[in-house]
Amino acid sequence: MKHILVVDDEKHICELYRSELEDEGYAVTIAHSGIEALEKVESDPPDLVVLDIQMPGMDGIETLEKLLGRDKGIPVILNTAYSHYKDDFTTWGADAYVVKSSDTTVLKQEIKRLLGDES
Repeated sequence: MKHILVVDDEKHICELYRSELEDEGYAVTIAHSGIEALEKVESDPPDLVVLDIQMPGMDGIETLEKLLGRDKGIPVILNTAYSHYKDDFTTWGADAYVVKSSDTTVLKQEIKRLLGDES
């Protein structure tokens, strides 16, 4: 079973993604901050990270840089409500960029693509 780490300070987004991704057969761990995400990656490395950008404290871009500095092998999907970040070169280290939506179809497609689970 593939393990996904969802990092978002919005609890309702975390619960929506947990429910949707567990229905797809993934094990899901939640972190509500960049610091918590880095601790979880260190203790139990996931197969993929879904990472919000706008978070208090350490934002998603700084978290992405630290993740890439530790392990370039873990795919990261930046997931944000702000589409303009896609043009920001600091986000280019991510493997995919998905604009947040209550419709998780695109997010699930990107997860499947990055984990090689496409049918």
